[in-house]
Amino acid sequence: MKRFIVVGLGTFGSSVARALFEKGHEVVAIDIDERRVDTVGPDVTRAVVGDARERDTLERMGAADADAAVVSTGDDMSASILAVLGLQDLNVEEIHVKVISEPHTRIMDKLGTTGTVLPERDSARNLATRIARGRDVRKYVHLGEEFSIQEMDVPESWQGQTLRHLDLHRKYKISVIARHETLSDTIASPPDPDTELKRTDTLLIAGRDDNLRRAAEVE
Repeated sequence: MKRFIVVGLGTFGSSVARALFEKGHEVVAIDIDERRVDTVGPDVTRAVVGDARERDTLERMGAADADAAVVSTGDDMSASILAVLGLQDLNVEEIHVKVISEPHTRIMDKLGTTGTVLPERDSARNLATRIARGRDVRKYVHLGEEFSIQEMDVPESWQGQTLRHLDLHRKYKISVIARHETLSDTIASPPDPDTELKRTDTLLIAGRDDNLRRAAEVE
């Protein structure tokens, strides 16, 4: 079980909070609107009325102990910036932000957030699944009942080995669709089974959700 902080309980934020809680994680949610907090309260571990622009509020919520945070403050760009800065002050390493524009995205990138989400680009449930699986999973797309595709970093134990040697289909019942060399931004699809995997590679893999989860947990 992981611990997540969700700042802002509009449609997107509340959906992320509920999805994470449904997956068995501890979720602390905060919003300045008491009605939103009351609505989400039964569906999360703890819901708080407060101003996440203030670091003291985040500290009282226990943000310093969070595995990750999601900031979704609607059209209030300044609120999202201040919330991110407060979370960073409390050493929250993984912060995902719902953005409203490309300039907003650039600001969050400059601040060093883990990722940004535009509603047209990512769904709340996909984000919840991706961050619950850890930082090694970069993208996640749900295709059907219990079947998905995810892009993940190459685990340390796989680095220097080939896909043929790893035999991931037999071990995890997953299929490797492509290998992405991030430094040169080149994609090999299908991947060469005899090319050694590097730390800078990512793999696009497909399979049942439980098998993808097992693969994402490899160290």
